[in-house]
Amino acid sequence: MLDQSYYDKTDEIIKVHDPKASSLIPVIQDVQAEYRYLPGELLSYIADKLGIPLAKAYSVATFYENFSFDPKGKYVIKVCDGTACHVRKSVPVREALQKHLGLGNGKNTTDDMLFTIEIVSCLGACGLAPVMTVNDKVHPKMTPDKAIEIIEELKKGECE
Repeated sequence: MLDQSYYDKTDEIIKVHDPKASSLIPVIQDVQAEYRYLPGELLSYIADKLGIPLAKAYSVATFYENFSFDPKGKYVIKVCDGTACHVRKSVPVREALQKHLGLGNGKNTTDDMLFTIEIVSCLGACGLAPVMTVNDKVHPKMTPDKAIEIIEELKKGECE
């Protein structure tokens, strides 16, 4: 059960886009930007407010890969595993991050909700391979040690 503030914020977002069916994607994009994921309860609420069937809203939200029903950490780390990154050793980078953060085997977000690791097919920066992003900031020519260093800097920034 979500807190009332989630519904209030969603009402504000809907108001910005107008409560009509064609506003579905911008509304759920903004809701996800606000909470770093798309709460399932809110999708049902949004569908009702926009006057569309929940099945349609759900089909849109699940069709596009950028929507997530799982809560994400404050720092979303995307590790590229496209061809260029893969051959330039992105797998050891991913493995080092997962080991350092205690993730893997289906667990992608740390318990403290600070970090989420996602493996993506391409980040569009092949010349900088292997690449990872942290909240869309590109980190080129990654090594396992450089990746861990970035994590530690982010943690240190959280403590200050």
